[in-house]
Amino acid sequence: MNTAKRVALLGVLTSQALVLSIVESLIPIPVAIPGIKLGLANIVTVLVIIFFGGGEALTVTLIRCILSSVFSGGGLMIFLFSISGGMLSTLFMVLIYKIGGNKFSIIGVSIVGATAHNIGQLLMAILFMGTLFVVNLLPILLISGCVMGFITGITSNLLVKILKKTKIL
Repeated sequence: MNTAKRVALLGVLTSQALVLSIVESLIPIPVAIPGIKLGLANIVTVLVIIFFGGGEALTVTLIRCILSSVFSGGGLMIFLFSISGGMLSTLFMVLIYKIGGNKFSIIGVSIVGATAHNIGQLLMAILFMGTLFVVNLLPILLISGCVMGFITGITSNLLVKILKKTKIL
């Protein structure tokens, strides 16, 4: 793939991740625990890891976190929570995908990413609140991460199969 096509496709994928992130923020999740979300942007992150690589996935995540924070008007706090979860999630998915080889399916990679995202945000909450009390949320966040990661993993898996057949990426 030539450089221009590569940059254009990464730009399109970044915009898709941004749109999914913004749409997701508009979907109310009927739970009283902060930090539980669908993780729709992780679908795009998984695709970038598989078709482009880890460095590109980290870049797409960074740009998505910056732009979604700007567009949501959430300020520095929202950005810090977003970047801590997003970057830790992407880093773990890259490591699991690259190091794990065939030991982890795309669904497994997605579940690891979703749970890492929740852990990253929990670590940021500990830092901001100055207390370990929020660690009590960890079991619930891990369960929700597994459920949401499974759902986004199924979606990612289907998209990877389609994109490999069509040879778009």
